[in-house]
Amino acid sequence: MNAANDDVAGHEAESAGAKPRVRDRIFDTACELFYQHGIRSVGVDAIAAEAGTNKMSFYRSFESKDALVAEYLRERQREFWEWWEATIAAYPDDPRRQIESLFEAHLVIVKDKACRGCALGNAAGEMADDDDVLSELVRHFKKDVRKRLRKMAHELGARDPEALGDALMLLMDGSYFTRLVFPGNSGPIAALMPAVRALIASQLPAGSASS
Repeated sequence: MNAANDDVAGHEAESAGAKPRVRDRIFDTACELFYQHGIRSVGVDAIAAEAGTNKMSFYRSFESKDALVAEYLRERQREFWEWWEATIAAYPDDPRRQIESLFEAHLVIVKDKACRGCALGNAAGEMADDDDVLSELVRHFKKDVRKRLRKMAHELGARDPEALGDALMLLMDGSYFTRLVFPGNSGPIAALMPAVRALIASQLPAGSASS
């Protein structure tokens, strides 16, 4: 099917109340390319070509590349929080197990060869200070992660919940990159869960450090 026919099919789908097929293909392709190669290194031409369409179709679907990037970042946030809530849901009254299960699930993701780090964290390294909308999306996300980890540490009864939450965030973000540097899960990633448990134990009152 050529690009013109793609546009017609997309328009008909949109008129019927469904998402345009071409737009979905462009978006899915862009998400994959952004994650694998970086946002700034992937241009509109590459996205359109990989999606099997053209720049005209691209700009009919998204007003700009930045608009597409913003949607990509919002979607990654949505997926992350969906994963987070599903992971801790099994332990509604046990903040310690919530934290441990969160990092256990995180470790499974990080050890996967397809993992290229945190999509929002990767974006942070590419955003200039004057990228107001995109930078704010990333900053807001990371602030929210920090806030939630601190809240969990407070519910745990940590002596210094802010310090514990921040230390846990360092472990979460740092584990992405050490796994990339040390292939085959042979590096510091092996120390993640012992480090999480040691941090928790160090923050609990005497006599409550054991699980």
